[in-house]
Amino acid sequence: MSIVRNAAGIAKGLSITFREMLEPTVVENYPDGPGPMRGAVFEPRFRGAHVLQRDENGLEKCVACFLCAAACPSNCIYIEAAENTAEQRISSSERYAKVYNIDYNRCIFCGYCVEACPTDAITHGHGFELATLNATNLIMRKEDMLVPVSSLRTDPASNDRCVP
Repeated sequence: MSIVRNAAGIAKGLSITFREMLEPTVVENYPDGPGPMRGAVFEPRFRGAHVLQRDENGLEKCVACFLCAAACPSNCIYIEAAENTAEQRISSSERYAKVYNIDYNRCIFCGYCVEACPTDAITHGHGFELATLNATNLIMRKEDMLVPVSSLRTDPASNDRCVP
């Protein structure tokens, strides 16, 4: 009886395989699709590469409080703080992040750093093409993550926050 049961199981598996082979393949048209994302479709809560935000005056929002680094379970965030001077204002606070690095070799995209930030300075963007053959390219520096001043605009739907 077990031989008949095994043969029935194999026949059922092969019937599913042949049925799937005859149906058309459904794929996303990612590399060649239309629009700025070239066919990529994001879910509303997608967590992509991190983005460091600026305020409405173009100053950095990060005040180097180290809460994001403390909340990170994989210890992938490295920050060095520096003091603002009257001649050179980097952020609206007394301190700013002189060095802000995220090591994507270790990052697990959990979002704890975004939740811990009191000034909403770090957010998840929609960047997803992070693959590289060299592991040193996965260490993102402040200059790589910071929103350019020229791309700031206010979004009335999000309480006048600056968004890229």
